[in-house]
Amino acid sequence: MPLLRGFRGLVELALCTLAQSQPRVVGILLLLTVYVGIRARKVSLATGAAVAFALLMIQA
Repeated sequence: MPLLRGFRGLVELALCTLAQSQPRVVGILLLLTVYVGIRARKVSLATGAAVAFALLMIQA
């Protein structure tokens, strides 16, 4: 469980750093991931990308 939290924290930090440097690219990639997740019927992929997109837009 601590390993999962640590990994999650690192991913969050990487996304935040990337979003601050190039927000357009990250937004486009996340929206593309949502689209691919919906087309592939992978609900968890689409939901995760949508949540990440929403969190990054809230921080912007």
